[in-house]
Amino acid sequence: MKLVTVIASLVLLGATPVFAQAPDPTGAVAEALQASKTPAIGVAVIRDGAVDTVTVEGVRRLGGAPVQAADRWNIGSDAKAMTATMIARLVERGALSWDTPLEGLLPELVADMRPEYRDVTLLELLSHRAGLPENISDMTFFATFYEDQRPLPQQRLAYLRRAVAEAPVGPARGEPSYSNTGLLLAAAAAERATGKAFETLMQEEVFAPLGITSATYDQAVGAEEPSGHVDDRVAVRADANPQMMMPAGGVRISLADWARFCLDQMKGERGEGVLLKAGTYKLLHTPQGDTRSALGWGVGPKALGRAGPALSHAGSDGNWYAIVVLYPGSLGGVLAVANAGEGMQADKVLMPLARTLVPLVAPPAPADP
Repeated sequence: MKLVTVIASLVLLGATPVFAQAPDPTGAVAEALQASKTPAIGVAVIRDGAVDTVTVEGVRRLGGAPVQAADRWNIGSDAKAMTATMIARLVERGALSWDTPLEGLLPELVADMRPEYRDVTLLELLSHRAGLPENISDMTFFATFYEDQRPLPQQRLAYLRRAVAEAPVGPARGEPSYSNTGLLLAAAAAERATGKAFETLMQEEVFAPLGITSATYDQAVGAEEPSGHVDDRVAVRADANPQMMMPAGGVRISLADWARFCLDQMKGERGEGVLLKAGTYKLLHTPQGDTRSALGWGVGPKALGRAGPALSHAGSDGNWYAIVVLYPGSLGGVLAVANAGEGMQADKVLMPLARTLVPLVAPPAPADP
């Protein structure tokens, strides 16, 4: 989930190309796979407000069966936009407020909370502008959550008591400082306001209304599913994040279902979304302050060689890698996933692959004779 530099590179690459026809996704994915150490790659291309193609190549795990189009992939921090959308649903309903300070959202943490964090709001938490470090510094304490048997909301509060006592890395409402802790604080506020666990809220507020059936935050991968990979081997549970970290990213989801969420985000700005009012979608997609950091999204005037505005993000827990770039103006985009992380060079192949397959700008139609 270390994405600040990745987001910046996605939204700033190149000028807008013009092509007569789209490249063959099957050939492009197969070529990328051959150039990669990752066992499998998948891509969904969205064009004109619908899923155009879903292409997968490779194997679920080293020496295993081929991947299938309906398989689930861990999209890492690309799921931050989903967390932000759930929070926005609660704000629209009045269960939360964008303006309530953190000390009011989570009063049980105030005794441990540094004064610099007490007045930050959900807007700062979800846009990485609360001044919070990326993660807690005490990794020995962090590792205890792999074996913690308490309910996940209790685990999150235990983590957050330590996190809000750590010194800030910058001032609130200044330049973005990428923080998984900010998303956990927002999720804990939602849990307190509703009395429901984050995972239940995501199912009720985001997945079920969109008809998404594949999404799970369970990190225990079944034998008939793709596994993450690290260091040229199949990843084990200790290679991933503890279960309590899931509000910061880690949903496993099929490409088709991920595309459903992305289409709703883009159509929402036109008043055609299922989950939120048009103005709320626009707020999610609007950079906060003088930055490119929106609520769960990076936003820029162009991305991957095409003019925007563009929404983008990249995600990884070290065992998987995922990229999303959306163009709400044309209802197009590309989602790319790999079942290996940066250590196996997944980022090196997914970025150019996404650039190749991003919906292309067609040349003008010839004039009538």
